[in-house]
Amino acid sequence: MKTSTLLALAAGKLVAGHATFQSFVIGGKDQGQHFAVQTPSNGNNPILDVTSTAMNCNGGKATADQVEVAAGSEITFQWHHNDGAPTAGDNDEPIAASHKGPVMVYIADAASNGEGAVWQKIFEEGLSGGKWAVDKFITNKGAITIKLPNLAAGNYLIRPEIIALHEASAVGKAQFYNGCGQIKVTGSGSVKLPAAGTDMTKAYSATDAGVKFDIYSGATTYPIPGPKLFSGSDASEGSTPADPAPAPSAPASSAPATTAAPAPSASASAPATQPKPTTTLITSAKPAPTSGSGSGAGAAVAKWGQCGGKEYKGATACADSWVCKEWNPYYSQCVQA
Repeated sequence: MKTSTLLALAAGKLVAGHATFQSFVIGGKDQGQHFAVQTPSNGNNPILDVTSTAMNCNGGKATADQVEVAAGSEITFQWHHNDGAPTAGDNDEPIAASHKGPVMVYIADAASNGEGAVWQKIFEEGLSGGKWAVDKFITNKGAITIKLPNLAAGNYLIRPEIIALHEASAVGKAQFYNGCGQIKVTGSGSVKLPAAGTDMTKAYSATDAGVKFDIYSGATTYPIPGPKLFSGSDASEGSTPADPAPAPSAPASSAPATTAAPAPSASASAPATQPKPTTTLITSAKPAPTSGSGSGAGAAVAKWGQCGGKEYKGATACADSWVCKEWNPYYSQCVQA
Protein backbone atom coordinates (compact mmCIF):
# COMPACT_ATOMS: atom_id res chain seq x y z
CA MET A 1 0.00 0.00 0.00
CA LYS A 2 1.36 3.40 -0.94
CA THR A 3 1.58 5.80 1.98
CA SER A 4 3.82 8.74 2.76
CA THR A 5 4.45 11.15 5.58
CA LEU A 6 5.77 14.64 4.96
CA LEU A 7 6.43 16.40 8.21
CA ALA A 8 5.70 20.04 8.95
CA LEU A 9 3.86 20.86 5.73
CA ALA A 10 0.56 21.87 7.25
CA ALA A 11 -1.15 24.78 5.59
CA GLY A 12 -0.21 28.18 6.96
CA LYS A 13 0.73 31.64 5.86
CA LEU A 14 2.88 31.12 2.75
CA VAL A 15 5.51 33.66 1.88
CA ALA A 16 6.59 34.71 -1.61
CA GLY A 17 9.83 33.20 -2.88
CA HIS A 18 9.96 30.26 -0.47
CA ALA A 19 9.48 26.50 -0.83
CA THR A 20 8.22 23.33 0.86
CA PHE A 21 9.13 19.65 0.54
CA GLN A 22 5.86 17.97 -0.44
CA SER A 23 6.15 14.43 -1.78
CA PHE A 24 8.38 11.53 -2.68
CA VAL A 25 8.94 10.37 -6.25
CA ILE A 26 9.98 6.72 -6.47
CA GLY A 27 10.53 4.87 -9.73
CA GLY A 28 9.38 7.96 -11.60
CA LYS A 29 5.99 8.02 -9.84
CA ASP A 30 4.94 10.76 -7.44
CA GLN A 31 3.70 9.09 -4.27
CA GLY A 32 1.23 11.86 -3.45
CA GLN A 33 0.91 14.38 -0.65
CA HIS A 34 0.19 13.11 2.84
CA PHE A 35 0.77 15.75 5.47
CA ALA A 36 1.37 15.56 9.18
CA VAL A 37 -0.78 18.46 10.34
CA GLN A 38 0.25 18.61 13.98
CA THR A 39 1.22 22.10 15.12
CA PRO A 40 3.50 23.90 15.28
CA SER A 41 4.26 24.03 11.57
CA ASN A 42 6.53 26.49 9.88
CA GLY A 43 4.86 26.25 6.44
CA ASN A 44 7.15 27.56 3.72
CA ASN A 45 8.60 30.26 5.96
CA PRO A 46 12.40 30.29 6.30
CA ILE A 47 14.14 29.34 9.53
CA LEU A 48 16.65 32.00 10.57
CA ASP A 49 17.56 30.71 14.04
CA VAL A 50 19.89 27.75 13.52
CA THR A 51 19.24 26.60 17.09
CA SER A 52 15.45 26.46 16.65
CA THR A 53 13.66 23.13 17.12
CA ALA A 54 12.19 23.79 13.66
CA MET A 55 15.62 22.70 12.38
CA ASN A 56 14.61 19.11 13.20
CA CYS A 57 11.64 18.63 10.86
CA ASN A 58 10.36 22.16 10.21
CA GLY A 59 8.20 21.93 13.34
CA GLY A 60 6.25 18.79 12.39
CA LYS A 61 5.67 15.44 14.06
CA ALA A 62 5.80 11.94 12.59
CA THR A 63 2.79 9.75 11.87
CA ALA A 64 2.56 6.07 10.99
CA ASP A 65 2.51 6.61 7.22
CA GLN A 66 5.57 5.88 5.09
CA VAL A 67 6.74 4.98 1.60
CA GLU A 68 8.66 1.83 0.74
CA VAL A 69 11.95 2.17 -1.12
CA ALA A 70 14.70 -0.35 -1.81
CA ALA A 71 18.11 0.04 -0.19
CA GLY A 72 20.65 1.58 -2.57
CA SER A 73 17.99 2.88 -4.96
CA GLU A 74 17.19 6.41 -6.08
CA ILE A 75 14.65 8.55 -4.28
CA THR A 76 13.40 12.01 -5.28
CA PHE A 77 12.11 14.77 -3.00
CA GLN A 78 9.55 16.96 -4.76
CA TRP A 79 9.33 20.58 -3.59
CA HIS A 80 6.91 23.35 -4.60
CA HIS A 81 6.67 27.04 -3.81
CA ASN A 82 3.32 26.74 -2.02
CA ASP A 83 1.36 23.95 -0.38
CA GLY A 84 -0.23 21.83 -3.11
CA ALA A 85 0.09 21.72 -6.88
CA PRO A 86 1.92 24.57 -8.65
CA THR A 87 -0.15 27.61 -9.57
CA ALA A 88 -0.12 28.81 -13.17
CA GLY A 89 1.97 31.92 -13.61
CA ASP A 90 3.83 31.49 -10.31
CA ASN A 91 7.26 32.87 -11.16
CA ASP A 92 8.68 31.65 -7.86
CA GLU A 93 7.87 27.98 -8.48
CA PRO A 94 9.57 25.98 -6.99
CA ILE A 95 11.59 28.76 -5.27
CA ALA A 96 12.65 32.28 -6.19
CA ALA A 97 15.70 32.29 -8.44
CA SER A 98 17.42 34.71 -6.06
CA HIS A 99 17.49 32.07 -3.30
CA LYS A 100 20.83 30.57 -4.32
CA GLY A 101 22.62 28.15 -2.04
CA PRO A 102 23.38 24.52 -1.21
CA VAL A 103 21.18 21.44 -0.97
CA MET A 104 21.70 18.72 1.65
CA VAL A 105 19.92 15.54 2.75
CA TYR A 106 20.03 13.96 6.22
CA ILE A 107 18.68 10.64 7.51
CA ALA A 108 17.87 9.25 10.98
CA ASP A 109 16.23 6.25 12.58
CA ALA A 110 12.48 6.89 12.60
CA ALA A 111 12.21 5.85 16.25
CA SER A 112 14.20 8.97 17.21
CA ASN A 113 11.48 11.31 15.87
CA GLY A 114 14.40 13.39 14.60
CA GLU A 115 15.23 14.71 18.06
CA GLY A 116 18.76 14.86 19.44
CA ALA A 117 22.09 13.76 17.96
CA VAL A 118 20.59 11.24 15.53
CA TRP A 119 21.07 12.64 12.01
CA GLN A 120 23.61 11.59 9.37
CA LYS A 121 24.28 13.69 6.27
CA ILE A 122 24.02 11.48 3.15
CA PHE A 123 24.08 14.09 0.37
CA GLU A 124 25.39 17.60 -0.21
CA GLU A 125 25.77 19.84 -3.22
CA GLY A 126 27.05 23.41 -3.17
CA LEU A 127 28.66 25.57 -5.86
CA SER A 128 30.22 23.93 -8.92
CA GLY A 129 31.13 25.40 -12.30
CA GLY A 130 29.46 28.68 -11.38
CA LYS A 131 26.14 26.96 -10.65
CA TRP A 132 24.55 26.61 -7.25
CA ALA A 133 22.69 23.49 -6.17
CA VAL A 134 19.52 25.61 -6.00
CA ASP A 135 20.01 26.56 -9.68
CA LYS A 136 19.96 22.85 -10.50
CA PHE A 137 16.97 22.40 -8.18
CA ILE A 138 15.04 25.06 -10.14
CA THR A 139 16.02 23.53 -13.48
CA ASN A 140 14.70 20.18 -12.18
CA LYS A 141 11.38 21.85 -11.24
CA GLY A 142 11.82 21.37 -7.53
CA ALA A 143 13.13 17.79 -7.60
CA ILE A 144 16.13 16.64 -5.57
CA THR A 145 17.25 13.13 -6.49
CA ILE A 146 19.78 11.11 -4.51
CA LYS A 147 20.89 7.51 -4.24
CA LEU A 148 20.22 6.00 -0.84
CA PRO A 149 23.05 4.20 0.95
CA ASN A 150 22.73 0.41 1.00
CA LEU A 151 20.86 0.74 4.30
CA ALA A 152 19.75 -2.14 6.47
CA ALA A 153 16.01 -2.71 6.24
CA GLY A 154 13.99 -0.57 8.61
CA ASN A 155 12.12 2.69 9.13
CA TYR A 156 13.91 6.00 8.67
CA LEU A 157 13.21 9.72 8.69
CA ILE A 158 14.74 11.53 5.73
CA ARG A 159 15.25 15.29 5.69
CA PRO A 160 16.10 17.35 2.58
CA GLU A 161 17.32 20.90 3.22
CA ILE A 162 18.00 24.08 1.25
CA ILE A 163 19.95 27.08 2.51
CA ALA A 164 19.14 30.32 0.67
CA LEU A 165 22.08 32.72 0.87
CA HIS A 166 20.74 35.81 -0.92
CA GLU A 167 20.85 37.84 2.33
CA ALA A 168 23.49 35.78 4.13
CA SER A 169 26.27 38.38 4.05
CA ALA A 170 24.81 39.46 7.41
CA VAL A 171 24.80 37.23 10.50
CA GLY A 172 21.46 35.49 11.07
CA LYS A 173 20.09 36.14 7.58
CA ALA A 174 20.74 32.77 5.90
CA GLN A 175 17.36 31.14 5.21
CA PHE A 176 16.97 27.46 6.03
CA TYR A 177 14.20 25.33 4.50
CA ASN A 178 13.67 21.71 5.46
CA GLY A 179 11.03 19.03 5.78
CA CYS A 180 10.94 15.37 6.78
CA GLY A 181 9.31 12.26 5.41
CA GLN A 182 9.31 8.66 6.62
CA ILE A 183 10.56 5.80 4.48
CA LYS A 184 10.55 2.04 4.97
CA VAL A 185 13.75 0.67 3.48
CA THR A 186 13.46 -2.84 2.07
CA GLY A 187 15.98 -5.32 0.72
CA SER A 188 19.13 -6.92 2.07
CA GLY A 189 21.24 -3.82 2.70
CA SER A 190 23.82 -3.99 5.48
CA VAL A 191 24.71 -0.35 6.20
CA LYS A 192 23.66 0.72 9.68
CA LEU A 193 23.56 4.27 10.97
CA PRO A 194 25.89 5.05 13.88
CA ALA A 195 24.27 5.26 17.30
CA ALA A 196 25.23 8.93 17.57
CA GLY A 197 25.10 11.61 14.93
CA THR A 198 24.23 15.28 14.58
CA ASP A 199 21.64 17.27 16.47
CA MET A 200 20.12 19.60 13.87
CA THR A 201 19.69 22.34 16.48
CA LYS A 202 23.49 22.27 16.90
CA ALA A 203 24.59 21.42 13.36
CA TYR A 204 25.28 25.00 12.28
CA SER A 205 26.50 28.27 13.73
CA ALA A 206 25.23 31.63 12.45
CA THR A 207 28.86 32.58 11.81
CA ASP A 208 29.97 29.41 10.01
CA ALA A 209 31.77 30.20 6.76
CA GLY A 210 29.01 28.54 4.72
CA VAL A 211 26.17 30.18 6.67
CA LYS A 212 27.41 33.78 6.74
CA PHE A 213 28.40 33.97 3.09
CA ASP A 214 28.26 36.70 0.44
CA ILE A 215 27.10 35.18 -2.85
CA TYR A 216 27.72 38.49 -4.61
CA SER A 217 31.45 38.56 -3.87
CA GLY A 218 32.42 36.63 -7.00
CA ALA A 219 33.15 33.43 -5.10
CA THR A 220 33.84 30.37 -7.25
CA THR A 221 33.93 27.89 -4.38
CA TYR A 222 31.80 27.45 -1.28
CA PRO A 223 32.31 25.72 2.10
CA ILE A 224 29.22 23.54 2.61
CA PRO A 225 28.39 23.84 6.31
CA GLY A 226 27.38 21.16 8.80
CA PRO A 227 28.83 17.72 9.52
CA LYS A 228 30.80 15.66 7.05
CA LEU A 229 29.08 13.12 4.84
CA PHE A 230 28.21 9.78 6.39
CA SER A 231 30.87 7.30 5.26
CA GLY A 232 28.21 4.92 3.91
CA SER A 233 26.91 7.49 1.40
CA ASP A 234 28.04 8.35 -2.12
CA ALA A 235 30.25 11.41 -2.70
CA SER A 236 28.48 14.66 -3.47
CA GLU A 237 28.93 17.07 -6.35
CA GLY A 238 30.65 20.44 -6.14
CA SER A 239 32.21 19.82 -2.75
CA THR A 240 35.62 19.92 -1.16
CA PRO A 241 36.57 19.76 2.55
CA ALA A 242 34.56 22.12 4.80
CA ASP A 243 35.48 23.82 8.05
CA PRO A 244 36.11 20.83 10.34
CA ALA A 245 35.50 20.22 14.01
CA PRO A 246 38.66 20.45 16.13
CA ALA A 247 41.29 17.79 15.42
CA PRO A 248 39.50 15.93 12.56
CA SER A 249 41.05 13.00 10.77
CA ALA A 250 42.29 13.82 7.27
CA PRO A 251 40.36 12.45 4.26
CA ALA A 252 41.96 9.34 2.83
CA SER A 253 41.32 9.98 -0.84
CA SER A 254 39.71 12.97 -2.57
CA ALA A 255 41.44 16.36 -2.34
CA PRO A 256 39.88 19.73 -3.25
CA ALA A 257 40.58 21.81 -6.32
CA THR A 258 43.69 23.99 -6.04
CA THR A 259 42.47 27.11 -7.85
CA ALA A 260 42.60 30.24 -5.69
CA ALA A 261 39.10 31.45 -4.81
CA PRO A 262 37.33 33.92 -2.50
CA ALA A 263 36.04 31.16 -0.21
CA PRO A 264 36.88 27.50 0.57
CA SER A 265 34.82 24.70 -0.86
CA ALA A 266 33.04 21.95 1.08
CA SER A 267 33.56 18.30 1.90
CA ALA A 268 34.29 15.17 -0.12
CA SER A 269 33.53 11.92 1.64
CA ALA A 270 36.17 9.45 2.77
CA PRO A 271 35.96 5.76 1.82
CA ALA A 272 34.04 3.30 3.98
CA THR A 273 37.30 1.89 5.33
CA GLN A 274 38.08 5.19 7.05
CA PRO A 275 34.79 6.73 8.27
CA LYS A 276 34.55 10.45 8.76
CA PRO A 277 33.79 11.84 12.22
CA THR A 278 30.06 12.17 11.64
CA THR A 279 29.40 11.66 15.32
CA THR A 280 31.22 14.91 16.16
CA LEU A 281 28.94 17.94 16.18
CA ILE A 282 30.08 20.95 14.20
CA THR A 283 30.35 23.94 16.52
CA SER A 284 31.54 27.48 16.24
CA ALA A 285 35.01 26.46 17.44
CA LYS A 286 37.62 27.20 14.78
CA PRO A 287 41.27 26.29 14.29
CA ALA A 288 43.68 29.01 15.34
CA PRO A 289 44.94 31.18 12.45
CA THR A 290 48.45 30.53 11.26
CA SER A 291 50.63 32.75 9.15
CA GLY A 292 51.44 31.59 5.64
CA SER A 293 54.94 30.22 5.19
CA GLY A 294 57.19 30.32 2.17
CA SER A 295 56.98 32.63 -0.81
CA GLY A 296 55.13 30.24 -3.12
CA ALA A 297 54.48 31.22 -6.71
CA GLY A 298 53.16 34.52 -8.01
CA ALA A 299 51.89 37.59 -6.16
CA ALA A 300 50.32 37.68 -2.72
CA VAL A 301 47.02 35.83 -2.39
CA ALA A 302 43.90 38.02 -2.37
CA LYS A 303 41.54 38.14 0.59
CA TRP A 304 39.63 34.86 1.05
CA GLY A 305 41.83 33.15 -1.55
CA GLN A 306 43.49 29.74 -1.17
CA CYS A 307 47.00 29.97 0.26
CA GLY A 308 47.94 26.40 1.15
CA GLY A 309 47.08 22.73 1.41
CA LYS A 310 48.34 19.40 0.11
CA GLU A 311 49.15 19.54 -3.62
CA TYR A 312 48.64 23.32 -3.63
CA LYS A 313 51.27 25.00 -5.84
CA GLY A 314 50.37 28.68 -5.56
CA ALA A 315 51.43 31.62 -3.40
CA THR A 316 51.24 31.28 0.37
CA ALA A 317 51.61 34.91 1.46
CA CYS A 318 48.36 36.88 1.95
CA ALA A 319 47.76 40.45 0.84
CA ASP A 320 47.03 43.39 3.17
CA SER A 321 48.49 41.73 6.28
CA TRP A 322 45.87 38.94 6.24
CA VAL A 323 46.97 35.52 7.51
CA CYS A 324 46.88 32.09 5.96
CA LYS A 325 44.53 29.92 8.05
CA GLU A 326 44.53 26.12 7.76
CA TRP A 327 40.97 24.72 7.63
CA ASN A 328 42.14 21.15 7.02
CA PRO A 329 45.19 19.40 5.48
CA TYR A 330 43.86 20.13 1.98
CA TYR A 331 42.78 23.75 2.24
CA SER A 332 44.17 26.94 3.78
CA GLN A 333 42.60 30.35 3.18
CA CYS A 334 43.58 34.01 3.57
CA VAL A 335 41.49 35.46 6.39
CA GLN A 336 41.57 38.67 8.39
CA ALA A 337 44.10 38.62 11.20
